[in-house]
Amino acid sequence: MHDDSADSRSRFAEEARSERPDLTLLCLLIGAVADPSLDEAGMDAAQVELDRLAGMLPYGPKTPAAWAAALAGLLGDRCGFRGSAADYRRLESSLLHEVLRRRRGLPILLSAVWTEVARRAGAPVYGVALPGHFVVGFGDPEGSGERVLADPFAGGRPLSGAEAELLAVSATGAPLDPSALRPAATLDVVQRILNNIQGWATARPEQSAVALWAVELSLLLPSHPVRLRFERAELLIQRGDFLAGAAELDAYAEAVSAVEPATAEAVRGRARAARAMLN
Repeated sequence: MHDDSADSRSRFAEEARSERPDLTLLCLLIGAVADPSLDEAGMDAAQVELDRLAGMLPYGPKTPAAWAAALAGLLGDRCGFRGSAADYRRLESSLLHEVLRRRRGLPILLSAVWTEVARRAGAPVYGVALPGHFVVGFGDPEGSGERVLADPFAGGRPLSGAEAELLAVSATGAPLDPSALRPAATLDVVQRILNNIQGWATARPEQSAVALWAVELSLLLPSHPVRLRFERAELLIQRGDFLAGAAELDAYAEAVSAVEPATAEAVRGRARAARAMLN
């Protein structure tokens, strides 16, 4: 691991554990781990671009619907930020600096652009983690006033309640849980971005290095599923690092032994098999 990557990872861990984690910075640090050419100047340039876009929004108080329309007009229409099916096949679609450059990305990264630009301009905006499709909300999520959903993947098109329901049903087969409409926490957004990257890499066995750093960044988040330890171990073994993989399997077995003793025993057997590969 080169020093720049180690520095990006330590900064990522520090920011994730701060009192108010910064979504833009965390996304850019993911980008710096993915793309060693993204240096401090490149990260600053991405922040400047978000500031520049925010400065292009019309000034003054607006209703949630007017904010949604202003963002769609600027980012969707004038700047051409949107997504297509092809974007799911590219790692760049999950990297904020690339999304700002290409103006293409996955729903969650485009939503990050929308929320970060709108927030800088003073809009009441938040991310909404619908099952299978991330969108943005405008208004007060806790109040009784107007709330508007918009779909950045479709250029910021307004989304009716029925359409949000349909998205949830098509993704999960179940009705929309009202809790899904609440503002998404920053670290939950970051975890979902890393899950997307891991999923992209897992479907491409030659990209195991990408899957490994995505899992390792997830493990730096203050709260993460213990199963990630197992996934990291399997990736290390897949990449030929049998000793480190076996050690991680033993650590995972220890973590689950109290509640899943049979699983723990099977995992310890897998660790022994990994060590045997060195003989």
